[in-house]
Amino acid sequence: MVTTRREFIRRSAALSAATAAAPALFGTGAAQAQQPPTVDALRIVTGFAAGGTSDTVCRRLAEGLRGIYARNALVENKTGAGGQIAIASMKQAPADGTVMLQTPASMLTIYPHIYKKLQYDPFKDLVPVSVACTFEFALAVGPVVPASVTNVPEFLAWVKAHPEHANFGSPAAGSTPHFTAEMLSRAGGAGMRHVPYRGTQPAVLDLTGGQIASVSGPIGDFLPHLGGGRVRLLGVSGAKRSRFVPQTPTYAEQGIKDVVTDEWFAFYLPAGTSPEIAQRANAAMRTALAKPEVIDGLAAMGLEARSSTQAELADMQRRDTERWGPIVKAVGFTAD
Repeated sequence: MVTTRREFIRRSAALSAATAAAPALFGTGAAQAQQPPTVDALRIVTGFAAGGTSDTVCRRLAEGLRGIYARNALVENKTGAGGQIAIASMKQAPADGTVMLQTPASMLTIYPHIYKKLQYDPFKDLVPVSVACTFEFALAVGPVVPASVTNVPEFLAWVKAHPEHANFGSPAAGSTPHFTAEMLSRAGGAGMRHVPYRGTQPAVLDLTGGQIASVSGPIGDFLPHLGGGRVRLLGVSGAKRSRFVPQTPTYAEQGIKDVVTDEWFAFYLPAGTSPEIAQRANAAMRTALAKPEVIDGLAAMGLEARSSTQAELADMQRRDTERWGPIVKAVGFTAD
């Protein structure tokens, strides 16, 4: 599945570079520049707190979409229930292109396996627009963990010897970083306890303050904290080392070969949105994601800018939903 997703990413990147916006909708060259924005004001909704990775993606794309899709764009943080509140709010949002959801994949592809009843249907209540970026995860430790612990196997052995510190934080219960750490814990027989947060940044604050021993989260959420020595990365979840922290080995390199995970952030419109508006949103999103300032802004947070067609995003969502079912069952976690 990782290979399939990476092949998709390469195809999407090439397609995005070749045609950042659909000519049938916007034209090319000067004609595209003359096309008026689709809406006057755009509200981008995210289920996570300001300052985190999800919020950063929204703000970068809000800047990139101004003048292309909307004359003005703002971000609204609807936190709570691990991102569910923001997604459920789309059921009441106007289907006129003025409200757009940005969400990590977890809430659409993993939550259906852990909640008996969701407040939304991931396929029926949302119209796919485009993937925005892909990213991987890291396991970070703080001052509670001694400096002599330098890798994941040593950490798992340490928490087994110090069960009072056998805990980890994640941005949300049922999220990909939650399950990634659960798989690490199971691989090492560590019996670690999960502490869910509303985003990675609150978890990092508790990590640096000594309230928890470790955090599993997007690599980009840790980058601003690595210089002071209070946050150390022990491993990353990708199939290969991340270009953002190349000194940190993958879990597979450390002998935990079955733990290879990554994720994507994507944008959606409410169900009932017309195909024309959705196509305009897709074309504008792909144009925005090709802008150097957006690419560089996302890279500063450890994110690889990527775009997709609407159909490609729908296919990714379906395939990842199928992929996570057996993993969730093996871990045995349910949120109900």
